[in-house]
Amino acid sequence: MNKQKMNKNHYVAIMAGGIGSRFWPMSRTDFPKQFLDILNVGKTLIQATYDRFAHFIPAENIYIVTSENYQTIVQQQLPALNPENILCEPSRKNTAPCIAFISYKLAQLNPEANLICAPADHLITDETTFQEICIAALNFTSHIKALVTLGIKPTNPNTGYGYIQFEPYAVSDNVYKVKTFTEKPDRELAKTFVASGDFLWNAGIFVWQVRNIVKAFEKLLPEMHEVFDAEKAAFNTAKEKEAIEHIYPQCVNISIDYGIMEKADNVYVIPSSFGWSDLGTWASAYETLEKDYLENAVAGDNVMIIDANRNMVHADNKKLVLIQGLDDFVVVDTSDVLLICKKEKEQQIKDYVAEIKRNKGDKYL
Repeated sequence: MNKQKMNKNHYVAIMAGGIGSRFWPMSRTDFPKQFLDILNVGKTLIQATYDRFAHFIPAENIYIVTSENYQTIVQQQLPALNPENILCEPSRKNTAPCIAFISYKLAQLNPEANLICAPADHLITDETTFQEICIAALNFTSHIKALVTLGIKPTNPNTGYGYIQFEPYAVSDNVYKVKTFTEKPDRELAKTFVASGDFLWNAGIFVWQVRNIVKAFEKLLPEMHEVFDAEKAAFNTAKEKEAIEHIYPQCVNISIDYGIMEKADNVYVIPSSFGWSDLGTWASAYETLEKDYLENAVAGDNVMIIDANRNMVHADNKKLVLIQGLDDFVVVDTSDVLLICKKEKEQQIKDYVAEIKRNKGDKYL
């Protein structure tokens, strides 16, 4: 899209505060997955996300919300970003406070602000369609008091995603009223959802006018609204950091999905297909990467595979890694940790990380 045509009221908040523990041992507490090139494509996940939005959102309207521990990493990886557009959270309190931070700040800065909130660590392969859908969502929310979420047309009964059920009739071109949100279902329920055709995966990408999400906080998370509203005059001033350090300890740890989206009566969804993966686990990386003739997905230039099938292998290009006889494993080799784990057990990597913390402290986390 031509830069001149960009709408000065369009903003994006890229949420980049997570620790990505299911991508251990590549993802570490001090350098989590959003700052890594998980798929060996030449740019990190946050860089790819920034570039995706820079095509249609004015550069000065792109914000990163992250932990204060990652401020320097964000500056290093996104040198084009104005350092003032890095919003640092003093503690992790899930997505509702994170979205409140950017929303109340923008409400003071530009009452007409129309905002996309998106995670920093998702993969999107069809960027043209993604851009078209985002612009359609922004156009819809610019004149309708709506909270919009992008729903992904499911390709399989995945149990790792939340699901959104939508009404059968569109209220606008490809925009539907949301009926229900369902957290991660079991396999049988997921199969039923996919077969019915009226369920979508919840991608965690939201679009709304800032004034409307502020109203939703006021109505549905009134205590959080009160603490942000009380300090709003400090936003976009030298006192903002101090205000946020005062606000965050008073905020409940809650996701925007639980806190607002599941309760609001003005939630809409746009069914979408743009090659989306939340890259939540090594198995999702496996699904995304090209495979060899034995269905192994390899990220690393110096990996040899002999009589081994359907493995996800990630290794440093400098080290020769040879794998023989493994079927359906995740193998991740870093400078100080080697992980060899059955692919079907990789949802438990979070538990293994907790076990390591108990036995070995924080050294390998």
